[in-house]
Amino acid sequence: MKKKTKIIILTLMVVLLGVTGYLNIVLNNSVKQTSSTVTTTSYFTAYRNERQSTRDQELLYYDAIIDSTSSSDASKAAAESARIDLVKNMEKELAVEGLVRAQGFDDCVISITDSKVNVVVKAASLTQNEVDKICAIVVEQLKTQIRNIVIFSVQ
Repeated sequence: MKKKTKIIILTLMVVLLGVTGYLNIVLNNSVKQTSSTVTTTSYFTAYRNERQSTRDQELLYYDAIIDSTSSSDASKAAAESARIDLVKNMEKELAVEGLVRAQGFDDCVISITDSKVNVVVKAASLTQNEVDKICAIVVEQLKTQIRNIVIFSVQ
């Protein structure tokens, strides 16, 4: 081969190596961004699935007590009351989640306990104005005090 041909081939190989390196960097960055989105979506989906699974088990437990012939009247009444409270909390959580999403958040999950209301919203960070809006919704809908509200942001 002539010297000129060797130089052209070597130059093309160096250019191809540079293009390969560039594409590798670009593709790795796009995979990392996609992975972050999948993690956030999975968090909210996984939370809802786990919450629903736990609630289904609780409802089955209460139904078993209510339907059991060996349960006392007091146990049946307590199970019926607990079942009604659980269903009410489920309805409240669903309503509040919808109202918070209506404020412009992509996703939201609410957890109501005896002493706290946990609110997790999909956001990189929250401004004071956004926190105030969320608190106003929770206070109005759940008749709770602001000190009982805990708000988290997850991206």
